Amino acid sequence: MIDKRVSTLADMVADCPDLRDGAIVLIGGFGDAGVPERLIETICELGLRNLTVVSNNAGSGDYGLASLLKAGCVGKMVCSFPRSAGSIVFEELYAAGKIELEIVPQGTLAERIRAGGAGIPAFYTATGYGTPLAQGKETREFDGRHYVMERAIRADVALIHARTADRWGNLTYPKTARNFNPIMAMAAATTLAEVRRFVDNVAPEEVVTPGIFVTRMVEIGER
Repeated sequence: MIDKRVSTLADMVADCPDLRDGAIVLIGGFGDAGVPERLIETICELGLRNLTVVSNNAGSGDYGLASLLKAGCVGKMVCSFPRSAGSIVFEELYAAGKIELEIVPQGTLAERIRAGGAGIPAFYTATGYGTPLAQGKETREFDGRHYVMERAIRADVALIHARTADRWGNLTYPKTARNFNPIMAMAAATTLAEVRRFVDNVAPEEVVTPGIFVTRMVEIGER
């Protein structure tokens, strides 16, 4: 009988061989919405190094993603908004030359991840053409307009936050937490989810992420 529920976050991350030094890690969230903060805090305790983290921004304050940066676990950030309100930790690391940065326009970032989950290796977009963001990338002209080829993103692990889950791993998301989490769940070899509440069944018409994309999950409770 399929049951992807795990008792503790510590047990879940300890039993994940894809979480290793140098791994590519997708982390869901948009601002503070839908960020798997408890899961990130648990990852910090593993003491990993040289992770490439793909997320919409680079964290704020000293919690969540910022805590992973502060712990020295991240060697490279791939994001759309490295500078946002309270992004002190990232800015200090970048100024000190201790972290690499790849900026990706937000729509392009979402599509690169979605393409990775859909098995599409690359696509063309007009976004970024003629700017430094297109340097070194293949460009083509279609119907008189210029486009930049962008490669899909796939990762070793995705860390996501969901509202409810059943034992098969079918997930729903609260409001704006339905941001990068669903596409990231599709684009990683292993997807770990922190879930506010387990339920007996998620109704088929309410499923956002089908359980086939979820590896393991832990209930963290309502906040």
